[in-house]
Amino acid sequence: MLELRPNCECCDKDLPAASAEARICSFECTFCADCAETVLQGICPNCGGELVARPRRPDGKLAKFPASVQRVRKAQGCASPG
Repeated sequence: MLELRPNCECCDKDLPAASAEARICSFECTFCADCAETVLQGICPNCGGELVARPRRPDGKLAKFPASVQRVRKAQGCASPG
């Protein structure tokens, strides 16, 4: 089950579980659409994987299986890959 992390690792923007702006890689690194597309060019800076739209959990399941509240942030921010 995905963690549904609550923020962008680059800019710390809030990304609620229902956000259509969240992008993730296969390791669940989480970024906002703006950082993913403009700064990172669709590539995860942590693993080099593809960043794709994060699926949204249905409300009924979200109540039983809540999103993570632990924020993850890159202290140095993000730089474009290569």
